Amino acid sequence: MKMLHQRIIEAVQQIPYGSVVTYGMIATIAGNPRAARQVVRALHTSSEKENLPWHRVINREGRISLKPGHGYELQKALLEKEGVAFGLTDRIDLKRFLWKT
Repeated sequence: MKMLHQRIIEAVQQIPYGSVVTYGMIATIAGNPRAARQVVRALHTSSEKENLPWHRVINREGRISLKPGHGYELQKALLEKEGVAFGLTDRIDLKRFLWKT
């Protein structure tokens, strides 16, 4: 059986262009619905070496979790480049952009 970390990586690799998914959804897809924090860790340690579309993973409120000056601007720019729109409160419309797994 594959380790959770590897299953998280495989789930993130499947997120389609122009869609977003929550940390909790990735955890569920990877087989452990309570592992959202492990998703954060896996993205932090493996995004670059695995060439993951890390920017497509957001929080359950439809917002970017990274803070301004610490990756927020890059994630927002990457999502906007893929056509993901942000509302006035920097929230993504999950009804429109959430990956339908």
